Amino acid sequence: MNRFAALLDRLAYEPRRNAKVALIADYFRDTPDPARGLALAALTGDLDFRHAKPGVIRALIEERTDPVLFRMAYDYVGDLSETVALMWPSKTVGENHVAASAEESDDGLLIQDNGPVLALPDIVEALDAAGKAALPGLLASFLDRLDETGRWALLKLITGGLRVGVSARLAKTAVAAMGTLDPRDVEEIWHGLAPPYEALFAWAEGTADRPAIRDPAPFRPPMLSHAVEDGDFDTLDPAAFAAEWKWDGIRVQAASAIEEDGRPARRLFSRTGDDISQAFPDLLEALDFPGAIDGELVIVRDGRVQSFNALQQRLNRKTVTVKMLASFPAHLIAYDLLVDGDEDLRPLAFADRRARLEELFGRLETDRISLSPLVAFADWDALGTARADPTGHGAGADADAVEGVMIKRLDSPYLAGRPKGHWWKWKRDPFNVDAVLMYAQRGHGRRSSFYSDYTFGVWRDTADGEELVPVGKAYFGFTDEELRDLDRFVRQNTINRFGPVREVTHAPDEGLVLEIAFEGLARSTRHKSGLAMRFPRVGRIRWDKRPAEADRITVLEALLKGD
Repeated sequence: MNRFAALLDRLAYEPRRNAKVALIADYFRDTPDPARGLALAALTGDLDFRHAKPGVIRALIEERTDPVLFRMAYDYVGDLSETVALMWPSKTVGENHVAASAEESDDGLLIQDNGPVLALPDIVEALDAAGKAALPGLLASFLDRLDETGRWALLKLITGGLRVGVSARLAKTAVAAMGTLDPRDVEEIWHGLAPPYEALFAWAEGTADRPAIRDPAPFRPPMLSHAVEDGDFDTLDPAAFAAEWKWDGIRVQAASAIEEDGRPARRLFSRTGDDISQAFPDLLEALDFPGAIDGELVIVRDGRVQSFNALQQRLNRKTVTVKMLASFPAHLIAYDLLVDGDEDLRPLAFADRRARLEELFGRLETDRISLSPLVAFADWDALGTARADPTGHGAGADADAVEGVMIKRLDSPYLAGRPKGHWWKWKRDPFNVDAVLMYAQRGHGRRSSFYSDYTFGVWRDTADGEELVPVGKAYFGFTDEELRDLDRFVRQNTINRFGPVREVTHAPDEGLVLEIAFEGLARSTRHKSGLAMRFPRVGRIRWDKRPAEADRITVLEALLKGD
């Protein structure tokens, strides 16, 4: 079995973080360039094959097997790559299966049943070069030459959905573990590199110096926080901390510098380092300063910070119209100053960086960027009061866009990743509503054999009486034991089926009530109820309630109005 397919297979079943790091690091040590770099790109989501879409894979398997059988199997398995890998017809000679060649190689190969060895770099090169028309035939030829594990690995590779429990940061940690690097060292230069990362691996192995990154306005790895948990405040001195509002936008980094040829280099990055500058030209124009700001991207209309739903209109767009720029003007609320001119401020304490940030705002001449206000508090109880009532504690008309508070140690340097003991996020308590379970669908991956995705609704008055109207979907918030109970209820109370979806009984006296927690509401034209929940999850199962006792849509309408 080749190392790349074996690596993915072992990672999928390995629950321990340190063991995953060791598996990946060993693979990198034993696999030469460029195969290991392409494997790293696959693990971090940096491989993209334009035309290799799930629809192409479904079309190929339905040409070779019974389409109805495939759909039934896919519904049960819940994972496209695994289903196709198992169902793909093996090559035969007469009635005899062609035996596997048992060839292996040291360059990260996929296994094959027969024919020349399929090397990972060759596969990537061929898929990159293939046009849309040629791709199905090329992909089919690869699948014909692979065994089940190899087919599964290939399909995971090209679809980008590995689902083996490895985050991009974990993969970078494994690179650092090849030698004596700190994972933050790898994060620092990551966004200036590209596959197959040969210079990165040479640095990690100690055979070359740190790769030089020449980008004048690079992305800097962000500092992240921990959620406040019970007992955290017992050991923390409030005098050692500052607090600021947690805004309902997306975390971004704004970087500005001057290129060697004298042209301005201005960039806006998402928290994960994606360059989103093209979608926000109105904000880019305002980055008329040399440095880098960490902050929150929001929409400000008529002088008020809008909710996340307004910002969604601007996200994930390659182009933006003049009308969109006017209707949804982008704005940056600055939290921190990472670089001032050519000076890296990250080693400084938060209090010192905050002072430098305030100095910068004395020089800025734009209304597109504002300074995040600090929240005054004497003790944790006082901060809790402000968190619960931002309107009366400085947020004013912008309170609807406040998610909670951020708590930052005054002497904390700006450290990449999620270091303990420095920053906390204390979100406002979620909204809760009792809703009736209406539909259920199987999950994916390890949940493929459970009905784990739930559609729920509340009661609405009509001319013919009350009806249940769907208001959201949730697929997390419950324990494994609760999942088994929910799955059992769905199977025992199914009244209708619509493909992979089961409708469960939801009469006033028969059915199941779920307490749903969510972060906010917005008007929506895509939902029958006219409402859309933000981040809904199952808070608890209300075995003690009948569906008739669930909430009415008037409760949600009141929440939307702030009543």
